[in-house]
Amino acid sequence: MGSAVPVMSGREVVRVFESLGWNAVRQTGSHIIMVKDEELVTLSVPDHREVARDRNNGGDR
Repeated sequence: MGSAVPVMSGREVVRVFESLGWNAVRQTGSHIIMVKDEELVTLSVPDHREVARDRNNGGDR
């Protein structure tokens, strides 16, 4: 079964979030830190060639 989520680089993920109103404020090591006005959370996007799609749901288990 194929995944509906495309393989994207970290920079491509940042561009998607920027189009949704998030701003890249700094880079710490290999992670780009993003914030959005009126949001209490920050995003940490890995600046890798490919970003893992299934990190939080167990993948293909």
